Formats: sequence, C-alpha cells, structure tokens
Amino acid sequence: MAWRGLHISRAARLSTTDGQIVVSQDDGEARLPLEDVAYVILDAPHATMTSTLLSACMDNGVVIVTTDARHTPNGVLLPFHSHHRQAGVAALQIALGEPLKKRCWQKIVVAKIANQALHLEARGRPGAEALRAMADLVGSGDPDNVEARAARAYWSRLFDGFVRADEGDLRNKLLNYGYAIVRAAVARALVAYGCLPALGLHHDSVTNAFNLADDLVEPFRPFVDGLAFARAAGREPGGELTIEDRRAAAGILMRDCRVAGERVSLLVATEKAAESLVQAMEAKSAALLKLPDMSDAREQAP
Repeated sequence: MAWRGLHISRAARLSTTDGQIVVSQDDGEARLPLEDVAYVILDAPHATMTSTLLSACMDNGVVIVTTDARHTPNGVLLPFHSHHRQAGVAALQIALGEPLKKRCWQKIVVAKIANQALHLEARGRPGAEALRAMADLVGSGDPDNVEARAARAYWSRLFDGFVRADEGDLRNKLLNYGYAIVRAAVARALVAYGCLPALGLHHDSVTNAFNLADDLVEPFRPFVDGLAFARAAGREPGGELTIEDRRAAAGILMRDCRVAGERVSLLVATEKAAESLVQAMEAKSAALLKLPDMSDAREQAP
C-alpha cells in the first residue's frame, strides 16, 4: 500500500528504473520504491519527469500535482480508472437517488462541523459548543445551509481579522495549498475505488471535473486549518509562503486522524472514505460512510 508523498522543491530530473522513482539533483540522487508513493508534488520550475515515469505513476495509481509560478497548486494528473468493477460502480453512482445523496451530504456536513468544533477546542478558541449545536440542526441535504453558517462562526473564532476571500493573506495561501493536496488525494482514492469524480453528491457544477472530491474533502479541511493556524502564528498576514510552509503543507496527508475509532494517516483516511462511499451506495445507507475524526486534535496541536 502506498504510504508516502514526494515533494519536489528544487530543480530535479525524475525518472524510473527497477520499479523505483529516481530523483536526480546536482548534489546526488535519491530512490524511492514506486509502490510506496501515493502522490508527487512538482513544486519547482525546473523539475522534469520522463514519460516513462509518468506512465509508471499512472499504472501505480500515483497522483501528480503541479504548481504555478507562485507555488500554488494548479493541476492534478490522475490515472485512468482501473478498478475491477469500474462499470458497476459507475452505474451505481449514476443511478444514485436524491434521498441517499442528501443523507450522505448531511453526514459529511455534520462531520465537517464536528471537526471544526474539535479544532477550536484544540486551539483554545471559543465557539465549539455553538458549532456542535449547529451540527444538530443539519437536515438531509442541509436545506438550511447550516454548513455556511457554521463556517462563518468558525472562521471568526479561529482567526482575528480574517477574510477567506483575501488571496493576499498568508493564512489563505497556506489553506489553499493544503486543501489542494488533500483534494488531490481524495480524487485519487475515488478513482481507485471506481468512482467518477465529476458526479457529485451535493456539488454539481458542469465545469468541475471533481465535484465528488469536493464533497468528500469537506471533513478533511479542518486538519489543513490546523496546519495553517500553526504556520501563520506570529507572522504578518501579508507574508509569502516559504519553502518550509510548502513542505509542511505537502506533508499534511501524513498527519493522523481517527476513522471509525482507528488511528490512521489522512492519506489512509481518504481511501477509507472512498471505499465506504461505494459501500454506502451499494447498501443505500449513508450510515456506512467512514469519515475522518479530529478528536486527537488537542494532542497533535503544534
């Protein structure tokens, strides 16, 4: 099982030989077994990758994330669907009824708000109980948009003077980098379990190829929020991402969480969430969804 990520932040040439990724740089080379790698982040302007390695990554289910000139993730390369029941899972997904979609979305939103409350507690910030009360109000499909109300309360308690839409704010830069990495991992897991990422439960934009990933990623977001909170502490809001920031964000998937009482990495949690979604579709039961739990947040807070 893949369990690690590769973040390329300096000029490098990536190739493959003998089932390994070979990273060649001016000061030498490093090798990693391809089967151990779940994702590669190309975060350097002069990094190159051979077509043989690209093909091998796709064969092995490795997701590749690219970044722009400002080191913001801007692209995801996923393998073609290779699940042994691809057509069957796709048929399930296409035939999914609205009631089940709404119940699944309800569970996702409740899990997200619960994690936001746990994160506030871990940081010693007020408002956790108010968020828990909001979570109790989430109905099937969240018709009252409790998710958005909870988000407003959460951000106002977590950060001072924060506007989520301010792209120049260091905190948003950290959030956007981390969210992009987790979103890519969720998309990778969905493809591995035969799902079509474009067909969402709640998100349904005709221009979005990752609607389902944008549904399932929601309970994972507070883990990224924790990283952004820690990295931005004591720094100017208008600052830029450092290479240390990017490395920390690239490693977010190695953080621990709880899934159904088991302590696993966020990377493994994406796989468990995708697998459980297929099980929920098959059994027509949203109760089968297994989503990440941030109950260890206080213990892990930097």
